[in-house]
Amino acid sequence: MFNLSSRYKNILYRVLLSFVLCIPYWGHVLNYWQIPVIDQIDHIIYDSQIRWNLKDHPTDERIVILDIDEKSLGSETLGRWPWSRDKMATIVNSLFDDYGISVLAFDVVFAEPDTSSGLPKLKQLAANEFKNNADFARKLTQLEPQLDFDGQFEQAILGRPLVMGYYFNAGEAAQKSGGLPAPVLVKEDLQGLDHNMPQWKGFGSSLPRFADAALVSGHFNPVVDLDGIVRRLPALAGYENDLYESLALATSRLYWALQDTPSGQAMRLSGISPLSASSNTGALEYLQVGKRLLPIDQEANFYVPFKGPAKSFTYLSAIDLIEKKIPLEALKDKIVFVGTTAPGLGDLRGTPVSGIYPGVEIHANLTSALLNSDTTPLLHRPTWLKAVEVISVLLIGLLLSLVLPWLSPVGLSLATAASLAATTAAGWNLWESGLVATTATGMLLIATLFVSNMAYGFFIESRRKRQFTELFGQYVPPELVQQMAENPDQYDMSGRRKELTVLFSDVRGFSTISESLSPTDLALYINEYLTSMSRVIREHGGTLDKYIGDAIMAFWGAPVDEPRHALQAVQAAMAMRNELNVVREKFEAKGWPNLNIGIGLSSGDMTVGDMGSKVRKAYTVMGDAVNLGSRLEGLTKTYAAWTLVPEATMLACPEFEFRQMDRVRVKGKNEPVPIYEPVCFKESVTPEVRREIELWNQAIDHYYTSDWDLALQCLQTIEQEGETQERIEIFRTKILKFKASPPPADWGGITNFETK
Repeated sequence: MFNLSSRYKNILYRVLLSFVLCIPYWGHVLNYWQIPVIDQIDHIIYDSQIRWNLKDHPTDERIVILDIDEKSLGSETLGRWPWSRDKMATIVNSLFDDYGISVLAFDVVFAEPDTSSGLPKLKQLAANEFKNNADFARKLTQLEPQLDFDGQFEQAILGRPLVMGYYFNAGEAAQKSGGLPAPVLVKEDLQGLDHNMPQWKGFGSSLPRFADAALVSGHFNPVVDLDGIVRRLPALAGYENDLYESLALATSRLYWALQDTPSGQAMRLSGISPLSASSNTGALEYLQVGKRLLPIDQEANFYVPFKGPAKSFTYLSAIDLIEKKIPLEALKDKIVFVGTTAPGLGDLRGTPVSGIYPGVEIHANLTSALLNSDTTPLLHRPTWLKAVEVISVLLIGLLLSLVLPWLSPVGLSLATAASLAATTAAGWNLWESGLVATTATGMLLIATLFVSNMAYGFFIESRRKRQFTELFGQYVPPELVQQMAENPDQYDMSGRRKELTVLFSDVRGFSTISESLSPTDLALYINEYLTSMSRVIREHGGTLDKYIGDAIMAFWGAPVDEPRHALQAVQAAMAMRNELNVVREKFEAKGWPNLNIGIGLSSGDMTVGDMGSKVRKAYTVMGDAVNLGSRLEGLTKTYAAWTLVPEATMLACPEFEFRQMDRVRVKGKNEPVPIYEPVCFKESVTPEVRREIELWNQAIDHYYTSDWDLALQCLQTIEQEGETQERIEIFRTKILKFKASPPPADWGGITNFETK
């Protein structure tokens, strides 16, 4: 009778178990600890949303990337990187003077002086060897403007709406090189605002003369997540209590300044203000630039809303600019980023839209998003959203822990599906509103509670083993079931592809035998035969598949893995031959007809699993390799062979000696199959048997090459050195037939069989 107290006790245990399972997720969302797999799944969801929305972001025609590409590096004009500064000056002057671009931003650093003109060496000579040579000094003074490549580049930069790039570094060995620009904010500007902005310890910038000449500078450090993907770019970076803007932000501010102020001077950042809805928390959430309010996270990063895969912006080769191959309209009034896609220069990143993505295009994506922020809001993760996530995960865990243990399996599944659907829909709606939510914690918590409740009651090992044995015992030998029950999680009945070996055996002339025996004797006859052969198969690790009248089907390698399944199957076939002699003696004593069988083996990929209908199922194998085994069993009589195997089985059994038999094309297969007959273990081969096999194989080889006389000589030698066997007569008849009526020249030694 149903025990109510027992039921309530189980429900209580399930509730307590559910609460325990909630603890890791609650701790994660409350930031007491981190579960990396949750963050990884959140990244996967975020990346999927970015890719889904690519179609909503048309290319920004205002932005062009001038590419330091392999074409440019391979040209005679520019050559390998770094290029001389006079060439860089030519590029800058051409962009502004010839093409009339709006803003130029460098995603590269010019950290070393250019000595390629030889000017430093000439100055050294003037100061030493030729210090008293007035003509040398005068000539050097005249040539210096032409040879001062750095000076030419500095003059090209000066007064232009140009952003010079640089980077910050960290670690104990952080270096400080080049000229650092003036900060855009100082520590006091963040007074009272909660933030987690990282502080850098060093920087790498262009030479001070270039940094000072540039109107604006911006750092190009990406934010690389633990999985190596760039999803965000810093808006600000902290260094020695000062704050420095990024390349994308500096480029956008400069562009806005040109649009808003005719003087073309870059506006200053007007300050940072928190989101009004969360002003009580005082968290860093927005960056205000003039009238523009730009959302950032508490680490002062922008989310990058990628517009598409790599090269979604217009790319122009630097060498084409030098050679004036670019039309004017391609660059007129554009924002131009100078960067590289050449693999050797190391500026390729992993992003949500591509595993190999040019770093310069990441900055172009963010710049485009900033310029469009008035019409298309930037992705944002406000402080209040984190609070909503915490409350949601706490409530999900609490409610489902109390509700799910009371539900039936169907109700449990429906409640879980509804919870997952609601969580997914909420995350998607927030995304559509431009908010970046993390939903993996809630979804994994729901899934965990579902699995724990469904699996409850099956954690007792004895019960699991008993159920497992009852399931597999219908199909698999008991000795294998016992072995499998020791680790039941490794086995299931579902269909799967696997390399196995199958065996088919059949009684020859069974119709004649059945006619000579009474029904009672026939039943005893076949039962004793099947029992004996089945015992041999099971002793050699085989799985009995089925009996088909007098035929036996078995296979090796499943459900228990067996790397040497082919060897076990061949051993079983040889043992069946020995067992048949014992059975024959018993049958002869009873006056029953003599017994002969044929065996076909085949190794290869097969589908193994529980297959059938709703009415009846069986653990069986299917596939071309299975069909081949059945066909070979049928050919044993044709070749007077005890057992036939294909080449795959033969190659898997190097311990055995095999005799070549033929190349056949069986019904249902287009490709010919070499077939062999196993003889014995190689260690058991006598010299006489070895000699016979060698002569036989020579005969087969001559047969394949249509050397009929040589083949017949080999057969004759076999007969002279031993007794005549049926297979020799069959083979001789076949050779004589072809000798009288030769096959086509391209026959390839293949025998076709159109019947099963």
